[in-house]
Amino acid sequence: MTDAQDEAGAFRALADPTRRQILEDLRDGELAAGEIAARFAISAPSISRHLGVLKGAGLVTERRDGNRILYTLAEERLALCIGRFLSTVCPEQIVLRHTTWRPRAQSEGS
Repeated sequence: MTDAQDEAGAFRALADPTRRQILEDLRDGELAAGEIAARFAISAPSISRHLGVLKGAGLVTERRDGNRILYTLAEERLALCIGRFLSTVCPEQIVLRHTTWRPRAQSEGS
């Protein structure tokens, strides 16, 4: 699979607002499928399909814990796909972001 095909799958997964919300919910850490489903007013099977799309795109990982399936955000994968696209489309903004954010992050730690 090429990088372009790989990114296309990630962007298809990100096209749906429910899937984007799931990713946001996972930013604070691992959640069980039932915990994710409880946050939405749609059926558990629908959430399961959304999680399948996210997993297929490599944006989440899953692990079993007994009879529960726990999902985790694949931060690095998400950042790589989005970052690769952004660096192609607006490379100047990426450079500006790094030069603007880096000094502040260092000064906060001092």
